[in-house]
Amino acid sequence: MAFSLKNIKVNDIITINELTVPSQKVTCIVGQSGSGKSTFLRLLNNLDNPDSGKIYYQDRDIQTLDPIQLRRKVTMVPQSPVIYEGTIRDNVVVGLKYAGLEPVSDQYMNDILHKMKLNKYLDTIADELSGGEKQRLALTRSMLLDAEVFLLDEPSSSLDDKTALHVIQAFMRHMKERQKTVVMVTHDKELAEEVSDNLINMDTYSEQIANGGE
Repeated sequence: MAFSLKNIKVNDIITINELTVPSQKVTCIVGQSGSGKSTFLRLLNNLDNPDSGKIYYQDRDIQTLDPIQLRRKVTMVPQSPVIYEGTIRDNVVVGLKYAGLEPVSDQYMNDILHKMKLNKYLDTIADELSGGEKQRLALTRSMLLDAEVFLLDEPSSSLDDKTALHVIQAFMRHMKERQKTVVMVTHDKELAEEVSDNLINMDTYSEQIANGGE
């Protein structure tokens, strides 16, 4: 398994007695607004801490792991991705630089951009992109990293349904070919059912609080 959560409580948002996230699979997190989907994702990246309980990554308590090393293995793409000053190329290679990885060719970058339906020149200024294009740029950047786990927070929220399905399916194929683990938060249950191997409904865990933790 990639993650194991035991006796987790987070304010009045989430209570989880026991939950596992399998390795080398696609797990989708669904649920109503306010059910703790994004909080759950941040717990896995050690960006938020639970009020109680333990989270294990590959059987190691994530609190004992070096945060920088953890985030090189477990990378996160937020709903509003960080876009750096400069071109598309600059934004793609900056991820490789921060991860200490070797650069890749322009041809390879273009191949990944094409998979993400982002048919732009590498010299295009990134700030000129639309919200949906910026999301696809962030996905492209993450696809070049050698992380073990990819956490995606509503990665298709700015895309129309047809484009979202194409982009997310292409992303998942890329990751499965490389035997990576993906955990994706989405409000789109149909998309989740289409691409996931494992589905977690956070309403279950928020309802436990509403029912007194039962």
